Amino acid sequence: MLTALSFFLPATADNWPQWRGPHFNGSSDEKGLPSNWSKESALWKTDLPGPSAATPVIWGDRVFVSTTDLGTKTLHALCLDRATGKIVWDKQIAEGIQRDRNSNFASPSPVADANRVFFFYGNGALAAFDHSGKELWSRSITKDYGDFAYQWTFSASPTLHHGKLYVEVLQRNVPVNGHGRTDGPIDSFLLALDPSTGKTLWRVVRPNEAVAESKEAYTTPIPFTYKGRDEILIAGGDCVTGHDPETGKELWRWGTWNPRKIEHWRLVPSPVAGDGIVLACAPKGDPIYAIKLGGKGNLNDSAIAWKTDQQRELSSDVPTPLFYDGDFFILGDAKRKLARVDPKTGSVKWMADLPGRRKYEASPTAADGKIYFMNFGGDTVVVDAAKGELLSTIPMGDPGDDMIRASISISHGQLFIRTNQKLYCVQKK
Repeated sequence: MLTALSFFLPATADNWPQWRGPHFNGSSDEKGLPSNWSKESALWKTDLPGPSAATPVIWGDRVFVSTTDLGTKTLHALCLDRATGKIVWDKQIAEGIQRDRNSNFASPSPVADANRVFFFYGNGALAAFDHSGKELWSRSITKDYGDFAYQWTFSASPTLHHGKLYVEVLQRNVPVNGHGRTDGPIDSFLLALDPSTGKTLWRVVRPNEAVAESKEAYTTPIPFTYKGRDEILIAGGDCVTGHDPETGKELWRWGTWNPRKIEHWRLVPSPVAGDGIVLACAPKGDPIYAIKLGGKGNLNDSAIAWKTDQQRELSSDVPTPLFYDGDFFILGDAKRKLARVDPKTGSVKWMADLPGRRKYEASPTAADGKIYFMNFGGDTVVVDAAKGELLSTIPMGDPGDDMIRASISISHGQLFIRTNQKLYCVQKK
């Protein structure tokens, strides 16, 4: 079903090329965004064939969506027209949509540039298309490097940066629940591909001292430049590391948030950097660690700028924090709180209680002085970034919706809100 309203021209027009947006931190420079709306006032809405935690990515007049199809039990790559929501092309990628009940293979978000879009799936399928829908290349990461050794379902999104496509696999070193290669060693690694051909440029093993499920991470590699040094940040396996984007060589490492080597501390939040600090969110309600960037080699605890306390008031087990307007914004899923935090000191500038009783696992995004995120039921929350005041709560889900995890994309003066059954485009009237 499609609906239309008058078109609003934004003051700026950023693309949203990958999961954490144009700055790799959840923020955009967009202005003129709405703070309140309804499902009925959306510019358009488009029915989706199945649920997915993947965030839509936007480049120019195209919206790219990774999805399942519940009817056919297949994985699909979709392209929609940004002005109308009409599906421009639909490519079936693979058969089979999940291996556990809590997630599906379409959880990784696509990534795009001016000419191409790349879709990656939890079964290892990776495919590149041009914007018209022509397939440029495809390959299977699991076929080439072995079945993923995860207790649940692999869901790390790819990253496109300075002419390379990065894929991160942080997994167990032995098979689990029948998954994982048996014909050779199981390594955790960072992989760099040529975006034009899909061929491997290099593959660097990333060792760690974690045990069992704590070796598993669902994080995405995040580029960041500090004092002229460009690096790829990776969190997982009880440590955070920085890597040379050209070679994959490890530049530095800090760990651990798990000195007791607890076995079930899988990591979900990706690293986020800003103002010379990278955040590493320890799982299961434990503290968040702020690590000073610029180090070399194995760092000791003198690299910790600050950490949150053990009261678990400020922690994140699933959502990746946001860096916006010079500060970190941390969404605590367990306590249903959002906090604005000074990057240098860790002091809390404000902390807001979130509405409702449903869990929040979608990562927050921000622009135009507002922070946007959703809960499991599809209730979209808008918070004033400066004051922490709740501006609105808009129900966007359908009856029966649950476990909605997609982050809200921001592009061309519009919000793109993905529920289990629909994709909405919302803009200021």
